[in-house]
This record gives sequence, C-alpha cells and structure tokens, in this order.
Amino acid sequence: MMNSLETKSLTLAYGDTVIIEDLHVQLPKGKITVFIGGNGCGKSTLLRSIARLLKPVSGSVLVNEKDISTMPTKEVAKKLAILPQGPVAPEGLTVLQLVKQGRYPYQNWYKQWSEEDETIVKKALNATGMVELSERTVDSLSGGQRQRAWIAMTLAQQTDIILLDEPTTYLDMTHQIEILDLLFELNEQEGRTIVMVLHDLNLACRYAHHIVAIKNKTIYNQGKPEEVINTKLVKDVFDMDCEITEDPLFGTPLCIPHGKGRRILKKVGV
Repeated sequence: MMNSLETKSLTLAYGDTVIIEDLHVQLPKGKITVFIGGNGCGKSTLLRSIARLLKPVSGSVLVNEKDISTMPTKEVAKKLAILPQGPVAPEGLTVLQLVKQGRYPYQNWYKQWSEEDETIVKKALNATGMVELSERTVDSLSGGQRQRAWIAMTLAQQTDIILLDEPTTYLDMTHQIEILDLLFELNEQEGRTIVMVLHDLNLACRYAHHIVAIKNKTIYNQGKPEEVINTKLVKDVFDMDCEITEDPLFGTPLCIPHGKGRRILKKVGV
C-alpha cells in the first residue's frame, strides 16, 4: 500500500524566528510535487521537517495518518528517504559502499546482510546507471555522477516517498536534465512519490504534477503547474515581472523574466 504524506497545523521555527506557520498540506501519492518560492521562504525547512530532521514548534507530519514523531527511526527510514542539499560522503567511500548504506534500516542483530539486500543494491545501481562506477570513490566523481550515487542510495532504502532538497544545484544544464529525467522515470515506472525543492521555475513546471508555492510562512497556491503558474503568482511569490507562455516541447508553463539584456530587433519584411 502506498504511503500518504501530509502536514497538519505545522509551525516551524529557528529560535524565535517562525519560518512556516499553521501549514496544512496533503501531497498527492505517486506523483511528483515541487516546492517553489523565494530564497528564505521555508522550502528546505519544510522538507527537513517532513523528513523528521527538524522538530516542529507545533502541529505534525503524518505518514499514513500516523504522526511521524511517534514512529521509530528505522520505521521512518523504511517509509521515506531524503537527499539533503550538498551531501558529503566520508573520504574514500566507494559508490557501492554508499549505496549499501541504504539498506541500514533493514539490518539488525538477527537479520544481517542478505541476498535480497544484494539484489536491491544492484537494482539501485542499475536504475541510476552507476554499475560501472560502483568501485570508484564518491569523492572522485563528477557532480552529476555523485548526485546519481546518492539517489541510488535513497533507492536502496526502497521507500514509497523520496524527498530531495535542490537535487540539481551546482550541476550544469546537461546533468540537471539527467537527474530530473531519472527521477521522472522512477515516478513513471515505479510509482514513487517524489517531493523536491527546485529553484528553476521552468524545470519545476516541466517535471511536477503538483506545485506548492510558498510565501509569507504558508502556501500561496498549489495545484497543477498549468493551473497555478501565472504572472501574478510569479510577481507575488518571487517579486519578478515576467511573461508566461507555453513550453514549445512540453506544453507546460514557460516563464520569461523581464529585465535588462540585449534586444535583437527583428527586421520586418518588405
């Protein structure tokens, strides 16, 4: 049975500074949800709280209607996996060793490493195209390869829900698309619920089934990108003037920012 994920009356803060206040959100199962919003609006904070890495001031995060704060750590790790922003592996750790860490929630004193664990790790390496790099050290990989290695580790956890905090940060355009295509395929082929924070609004619109726009400590709007992304949202949430048109390849909303830059005057035919 696929796990559901929601927050109820969730308030988050760092010290006396409230970041998210009285938030209610239910994330669609088996879909890709993307959190968008300006810098410091609370996107990453919300994701960390959903993963139980940040304790709420009040309210709760529910998995299958059960408060995540009451669940044993290993039980949580079997239901959701998180890839934080800029994770760092211990020096000298190989890709294979890293991916094997994803099986930790399933190990205990009477159940040690098994053939099933081995099969799941191999499947995760295959899914991310990391088989040939499995003996390489993580710190010797390129940015895109390293990100794929970390995603392979989250896959080895075999969770219904995968949380990712800006998985394309610091990657060039080719590797950004490579990572997002991989996540899209995991959702399409395996029905994983994927929740991520993205800065690039156009990529968010292209890959998300559901967008959650955050502003003033709460949800400004949410829904399908084609239903909620418009010039007013971009102005209110990002304080940016823009034009919204249709992506010629995918039919999704395409944001064209106003601003300064070269203008090429088109010649009118005579």
